[in-house]
Amino acid sequence: MQVISDLHIHSRFSRATSHDLNIANLEKWAKIKGIDLLGTGDFCHPGWLEELKKELVEDGSGILKTENGFPFILSNEVSLIYTQDGKGRRVHLVILAPSFEIVEKIKNFLKTKGRIDYDGRPIFNLSCDEFAKAMFDISSEIEIIPAHAWTPWFGIFGSVTGFDSIEEAFRDKAKLIRAFETGMSSDPAMNWCLSQLDKYTIVSFSDSHSYWPWRIGREATVFELPRLTYRNIVEAIRDKKIAFTIETPPSYGKYHYDGHRFCQFSCSPKECEEKYDNTCPICHKPLTIGVLHRVNELADRKEGFIPENAKPFKTLLPLHELIGAVFEVSMTSKKVWQEYNALIKAFGNEFNILLNVPFEELRKVTPPRIVHAIKINREGKIKVKPGYDGEYGELILETEKQETLF
Repeated sequence: MQVISDLHIHSRFSRATSHDLNIANLEKWAKIKGIDLLGTGDFCHPGWLEELKKELVEDGSGILKTENGFPFILSNEVSLIYTQDGKGRRVHLVILAPSFEIVEKIKNFLKTKGRIDYDGRPIFNLSCDEFAKAMFDISSEIEIIPAHAWTPWFGIFGSVTGFDSIEEAFRDKAKLIRAFETGMSSDPAMNWCLSQLDKYTIVSFSDSHSYWPWRIGREATVFELPRLTYRNIVEAIRDKKIAFTIETPPSYGKYHYDGHRFCQFSCSPKECEEKYDNTCPICHKPLTIGVLHRVNELADRKEGFIPENAKPFKTLLPLHELIGAVFEVSMTSKKVWQEYNALIKAFGNEFNILLNVPFEELRKVTPPRIVHAIKINREGKIKVKPGYDGEYGELILETEKQETLF
């Protein structure tokens, strides 16, 4: 069975999240998006954990289900802020757990290290290796995945607070780490440029702070499983047996290029180094070094290298983005929603539309310009002005006679 999963999300108990983030809305919009399995997010937060225990039922498989049978896996993101080798480190990690029993043990340990009730993504003064040891002392079934690995301030490889390798971060516990999350500003092809990463499974999830379909599932990992169980999911991650990942174009991510958002300035890594000496030409403060620049610093292979047994990936932008760009309106506008809802009504869910529905069938429901946008999106030919320093990239659609392309 094929399972499209998004295992890194948040609840309304995390900062800067939708107040309406609850299990009912997550289930509703996951089905509309075409997601088959969600992480719960934020299981350490007492308020959210209480809600999870009321809304989700365990059956011994490690998969928790709603009253309607929609599946979740217990997940949480934590923030580790500490000093190592004379440098301030900030690393975000996603943890997966197989049961409420294990979650209670995790929660009880973390309560000895700090507060867990103020934010769904709690902060601890723990090193990566200390955290990993504590989790695996609790249970070998816990999975730890470095989140959005290249984000400048909170990624394990981040240009500001990160490390040059997983081994440097986790030290003697590095062997316990089997996977890492690309984040929106990188994709597998960029990570293939580092031979040190060949032994890890590359996964992608949304880190969504809302349930809207342009956030949830915008990045996802697809599994082929004999049966949906926690153990099968974790074994697929640990044994590099995922089917493929779904990625946004890296340039769509908020940290792909170098730049300084307060001055509305961005540039390529080459320009940053050779023309601007890593300094903003407007305010003369240091530029935020983006993901592409950081990948280039650590890469030991040329762009385009594909490792043996590399897993495929598909590059997609959310359907709302496409429709909004075609109509030249906000992706949350009434006009976009009307077109989106018509497509969902006709074809079931967004991933089916983006990945599978034949173009001739799409043309019966939606204008040729939107079919064209879906086509180039499916083919990975979408053009995006790169994002930088916390600013999303901007979709660029060509204006040629798209209706003649079919």
